[in-house]
Amino acid sequence: MINFREVDETNKMIEKQNLDVRTITLGISLLDCVSDDLTVLRKNIYDKITKKAERLVTVGKEIENEFGIPIVNKRISVTPIALVGASACKSAEDYVALAETLNDAAKQVGVNFIGGFSALVSKGMTESDICLIKSIPQALAATELVCSSVNLGSTKTGIDMDAVRLMGQIVKETAERTKEKDSLGCAKLVVFCNAPDDNPFMAGAFHGVTEGDQVINVGVSGPGVVKKAVSKVRGESFEVLCETIKKTAFKVTRVGQLVAKEASRRLNIPFGIVDLSLAPTPAIGDSVADILSEMGLEYAGAPGTTAALALLNDQVKKGGVMASSYVGGLSGAFIPVSEDQGMIDAVEAGCLTLEKLEAMTCVCSVGLDMIAIPGDTSEYTISGIIADEMAIGMVNQKTTAVRIIPVVGKGVGESVEFGGLLGHAPIMAVNGFSCEEFIKREGRIPAPIHSFKN
Repeated sequence: MINFREVDETNKMIEKQNLDVRTITLGISLLDCVSDDLTVLRKNIYDKITKKAERLVTVGKEIENEFGIPIVNKRISVTPIALVGASACKSAEDYVALAETLNDAAKQVGVNFIGGFSALVSKGMTESDICLIKSIPQALAATELVCSSVNLGSTKTGIDMDAVRLMGQIVKETAERTKEKDSLGCAKLVVFCNAPDDNPFMAGAFHGVTEGDQVINVGVSGPGVVKKAVSKVRGESFEVLCETIKKTAFKVTRVGQLVAKEASRRLNIPFGIVDLSLAPTPAIGDSVADILSEMGLEYAGAPGTTAALALLNDQVKKGGVMASSYVGGLSGAFIPVSEDQGMIDAVEAGCLTLEKLEAMTCVCSVGLDMIAIPGDTSEYTISGIIADEMAIGMVNQKTTAVRIIPVVGKGVGESVEFGGLLGHAPIMAVNGFSCEEFIKREGRIPAPIHSFKN
């Protein structure tokens, strides 16, 4: 039974602590759109997206107004386009045409982003995969709403190092093609290990091939709520701290569950999952780093940070799974730099480095996220950073990702302004020693021994 006190508490979370539903994401399968004629394929894709998503934004706004719960984004994810376009697309230019179709459809229905310009290459690349990957820089430069992701590895299959090497080149080229916007294209490009099929968050969302024809996934976020709760138990034991975070995560997830079920009912589309991810924004008071500081750290990055983040991530998941039978996606704590004012402050104070962020990714929900680095960083160094993060995911049986932005024309000591939810970021220093000969090796890193569970 929900009582008045709990209703009042939820209202305060929304009004004063930045609690929101970060996104309602409609997943759409495009497998039935496949054709070997590019013109037909483009029409099929456009028609299906615009038909299935025509009420998504309207329903999102209705729920927002009726329940008083902010719903920041309405988004679409689609089947990885490397699969959908394999028969019709014979060149990178053909895939750029598909990206433009996705962009046009997204504009037509009024969503913020559309994800799924993606390839799944954890064990090897087909010709279609290679074509799509090589088209990414041009596709992201030519569109505003399209997001791209590539899954390069998994615990079960290992890491495709040929794809890792190629993605270092692609990140560099994407930065160069969008240099007039401070290399913003790289903010719409993420590489994964163990990518989930039901992630509602961009830039990594795609509609997995194991999903149904359509599904509603919701991402809910409340770093400010958790920070406020943690501030009330200063000096208390770890048991009290854990219980506080877990109970708070439960309440936040119930808000997401409510919105997800209501959107599912009104759109007559199956409910998929609630992703409870503490996803920060540049707004003051909406920071994961501030939660860590509230636990007792001077800055995120100080000794003890990895332990504090591990505690936070685990209790968020435990609270979430009690609140909904279908918690999925990434669910935990995000640690992007540009989108989190506390992280930015820690970098500027000299407390948080790229290497410390990498250590933190061993225990959080995603990986190296929205990190600006010098524009002259070599493609091999970028591939090396990607390879390290893929290895963390592979060995630890968890999702990890890299969304890194080599800002053309800028170096350490400067900063970059992306605007909106993407925020701003100081350019972070990168280890200058070479890994070129390692990255140039061909083939793949095999799966770890603990992957053999059959």
